[in-house]
Amino acid sequence: MQIATPYLMFLGDVPDKLAAKTAYGIVDWRPEWCVGQLRLPGCAADLGIPDLTIAEGVAKGARTLIVGVVNAGGVLPEHWISTIVQAIEAGLDVASGLHTRLGSVPAIAEAASRHGRQLHDVRHSDERFDTGKGTRRPGRRLLTVGTDCSVGKKYTVLALEKGMRARGLDADFRATGQTGVFISGRGVAIDAVVADFISGAVEWIAPAADPQHWDLIEGQGSLFHPSFAGVSLGLLHGAQPDAFVVCHEPTRTTMRGVKHPLPSIREVIDLTIQLGRLTNPEIRPTGIAINTQALAEGEARALLDTLAGDYGLPATDPVRFGVEGLVDRLVAEFPA
Repeated sequence: MQIATPYLMFLGDVPDKLAAKTAYGIVDWRPEWCVGQLRLPGCAADLGIPDLTIAEGVAKGARTLIVGVVNAGGVLPEHWISTIVQAIEAGLDVASGLHTRLGSVPAIAEAASRHGRQLHDVRHSDERFDTGKGTRRPGRRLLTVGTDCSVGKKYTVLALEKGMRARGLDADFRATGQTGVFISGRGVAIDAVVADFISGAVEWIAPAADPQHWDLIEGQGSLFHPSFAGVSLGLLHGAQPDAFVVCHEPTRTTMRGVKHPLPSIREVIDLTIQLGRLTNPEIRPTGIAINTQALAEGEARALLDTLAGDYGLPATDPVRFGVEGLVDRLVAEFPA
C-alpha cells in the first residue's frame, strides 16, 4: 500500500481531541507530510495546522485526503460522505483507518472509479496470516501495555525508537494500529484481524531477528477493557515481549467509552506477567510511561517520582520529559 503524500487531514466534526488521535499522531510524527486540516462545523479538535478547503489543499499540493479519526466501531458517518466525494472529484486519493471500507460506500466507490482515484483502507490488510504458534524466536521485543485505550502506547514506542537509535541500538517501531501504519508505512491494524489470527499477525509484524535487535511493538487497548481485552491478549501472546512498559493517563477514573473503573498500574503489571508467560516465561516490566498533558510540570514530576519509588521502575512522560531512563533500564536489563 503506497499512500501518496502530502496529506490534507480530514477531521469531520469529531467531539474531542481523542476522537482525532489518528490525525494528531500523523501530524506529530510526520508533520512534513501534512499541508492542512479540513474541519466541518462543530469540530472540537484542532491539529494546529492551517484550516483549508479542499481546493486550497489541492493548491498546496495535497495528494491524499486522510480520514484521521477514530470512533466506536470505526464507522463512517453518513454526513461526511459528500465531503469525501468532493475531495475525490477535486483529484485527491482518500485513505481511512476506519473499519468501514471506503469502497463499500456506493457514492465514494463510484466517484473513485469515475475519476481514477485510489481508495486506501489502512485498517484492512490483504495479507493472509497463520495462527500464532508461540514458538520462541530470536530477537528482542518490547510491548507497550495500558491501563486504558488512548493513553500513549504508540507515542511511547515511537519515542523509544528515536531514543534507542540515538544510543546506537538496533530498534524498529512495529505498528499495530491504523495511525501507526500511516506513520511507518508498514504494519497491521490488529483490531481488524480475525480473532484466531491475531497472535499470528503479530508474529508476522515482529518476526525472528538478530539477537540484539529490538522490535518495539505498539500496544492496543487494555487487558482490563471490556471492549478490547481480546485484542490486547492476542497482541501480548504474539509479541512474546521480553520487556513491557505500562502506559497510563492519571486523571481518568473510568475507561474510555465504558463505566468500568481504571485498573491500577500494579494490576496491569501483575496480569501482563501472568498472561505473558504463556509465550515468554521471562517477560518483565521495564518502565512506566505517564501521559501528563493535563498536569502542571511540578505536579507531573512529583507524580513520576512517586511512581518510580513505588514500583522500582523508571517513570516518565516520553513526550514531555524524554525516554532516557527507559532506555537506561533496557540497556541494564538486556546487556549486549
